[in-house]
Amino acid sequence: MNTLKMHTANASKLLLLVGAVLGSSVLAQDAAIETTTPAPRDGRWLELHKRYVDRAKKGSVDLLFLGDSITQGWNDNDVWKRFYGPRQAANFGIGGDRTQHVLWRIENGELEGISPKVAVLMIGTNNLSSSTPDEIAKGVVAIVKELGEKLPKTKVLLLGVFPRGEKPASARERIKSINQTIAKLDDGSRVHYLDIGQSFLEKDGSISREIMPDFLHLSRKGYRIWAEAMEPTLWSMLDEPASGK
Repeated sequence: MNTLKMHTANASKLLLLVGAVLGSSVLAQDAAIETTTPAPRDGRWLELHKRYVDRAKKGSVDLLFLGDSITQGWNDNDVWKRFYGPRQAANFGIGGDRTQHVLWRIENGELEGISPKVAVLMIGTNNLSSSTPDEIAKGVVAIVKELGEKLPKTKVLLLGVFPRGEKPASARERIKSINQTIAKLDDGSRVHYLDIGQSFLEKDGSISREIMPDFLHLSRKGYRIWAEAMEPTLWSMLDEPASGK
């Protein structure tokens, strides 16, 4: 099978998988569901979007991070430099983003000019205030589908939504429901699902301020935990030679 036929076959398999996970309605992008309806924001957000579009036009991105403020928070810190600096990585995270905002961004230039080996996606926590777990999952599925269409050669490392809140509560249960649904997108080939949420928790299920100072956003130690928990899977997906971090 030639390369074009192989990527077309993979895209077709993804569409079938999406339909199996959430039903055919998500493929039509029901306009009544805000999580799957691409939507822009304004002000500083548009400036960041333009910056990411410009970065994409320059090419040379092997590893792409997509998400909200938790992703944006890498901010080229020392953990980022150590783990991802040598890997031609780009961080396209924007604080406050919901699934519909990421969907709009990738449909409007942020993927043009690049063909990463791997795209790391973690999104959905900001939708919790206005959408159901099922609606949020549909938003994530729509993004994964769009990534497959825009970047057919790119593997997707789909992360479960991280836990939030000092103690186990209703938000954690809703996140668990989201993650149980999006985990089904793992096809063992192009899309790999990884839930590292347990890595941020204490033995009693609580979250320490040392890891998440506001029980949502990560500290430097939190980003180190993220990087180390994700590294074995990411290394395998990037198909890199063995090396210590």
